[in-house]
Amino acid sequence: MTTHATDETSSGIRLGLRANLAQFSLLVVVSALVGGMLGQERTVLPLLADDVFHLSAYTSALTYILAFGATKAVTNFFAGTWSDRYGRKPVLIAGWLIALPIPAMLAWGPSWGWIIAANVLLGINQGLTWSTTVIMKIDLVGPERRGLAMGFNEAAGYVAVAATAVATGAIAEHAGLRPEPFLLGAAYIVLALGLSTLAVRETRDHARFEAARHVTPVGSEHDGELTTGQIARLTSLSDKALSAASQAGMVNNLNDALAWGIFPLLFAAHGLSIAEIGILAALYPAVWGAGQMLTGWWSDRIGRKHLITAGMLLQAAAIALVAAGTTFGVWATAQVLLGIGTALVYPTLLAVIGDVAHPAWRARAVGVYRLWRDGGFAVGALLAGVLADAFSLTTAIWAIAALTAASGLVVAVRMYETHPRT
Repeated sequence: MTTHATDETSSGIRLGLRANLAQFSLLVVVSALVGGMLGQERTVLPLLADDVFHLSAYTSALTYILAFGATKAVTNFFAGTWSDRYGRKPVLIAGWLIALPIPAMLAWGPSWGWIIAANVLLGINQGLTWSTTVIMKIDLVGPERRGLAMGFNEAAGYVAVAATAVATGAIAEHAGLRPEPFLLGAAYIVLALGLSTLAVRETRDHARFEAARHVTPVGSEHDGELTTGQIARLTSLSDKALSAASQAGMVNNLNDALAWGIFPLLFAAHGLSIAEIGILAALYPAVWGAGQMLTGWWSDRIGRKHLITAGMLLQAAAIALVAAGTTFGVWATAQVLLGIGTALVYPTLLAVIGDVAHPAWRARAVGVYRLWRDGGFAVGALLAGVLADAFSLTTAIWAIAALTAASGLVVAVRMYETHPRT
């Protein structure tokens, strides 16, 4: 124990939330700005597809989520690899530079193709910036507080999603769907790029410091000398905890695609105003975001598996309630329940990856996991759109509720507990 403390002092690197509070807090702010970029679309873009571009088919209307999800999923994979090769900070800055044209494209794009192109850039931006802020926080806090760290990370991002969804809904109610709601995104980019360039510090050496002291059990396949292909197979298929987390993450974001693209259309079809739709669009990520500060900490106390199982089953029940409901009050209740269920799952899944992955290849494992998780946006947009076009909005919602329940059962059967204290 004394030797370990001496090593920390002589290297100038210390792991832990308290030891790295200033940088950790700065990264929380950057995460909030990442979430705000996503939040600018939550209320406005589904209505823009219908009212401005007159897209009658749900599958066509949801192409922007498909483009976003597919691009973000692939970018997540490369973000993890590049973070190991070039460092975290250069990847973070690159993500914000790519975001520069997005607000203008959303605000003044003359055709739906411009909106899709903007969401391709948004997917790259989110994949690079959110992945690196996750990896950097895991680097800083070390093994003891991963759940708490991920809770703060995801809370900041999704509270910002909710706040921006409310703000853009209110702006759109008074000023129209374009261009004013998207000016918030422009301000977010300028602030985030400045902070990332001038104030954020590289954290890759923290991961190397932890890797040098990491003890791998004899005979474990989780040693530090794995290729990227081996890491991808381990995370996707062969390790029961990592693969269960990957499928649950995919279904979770499939649900988010449903909430993003289908729920506002259902609410509008029942006569709700833009402001009311904005409130409902914000309730889910607001509860989700704020709840993660508790659930991340809770998973450090009691373990990961049971929180994930309960969260997926609660999400399924909440989505079913949306399908069954017809009033603002019922839908508001469902959005709160959906937010609680997602809060139980979201930071805990990332903590599972951090628990199992060796520090030497943890960034790449996070990238593979986020490839699967954010692929759920694309799968969800395609599945929900096809079902809604073929049958109805409520049929699509019921089908995804059943899929979510099945995902929770897979976690219950397949995942082993990963938290070291348990």
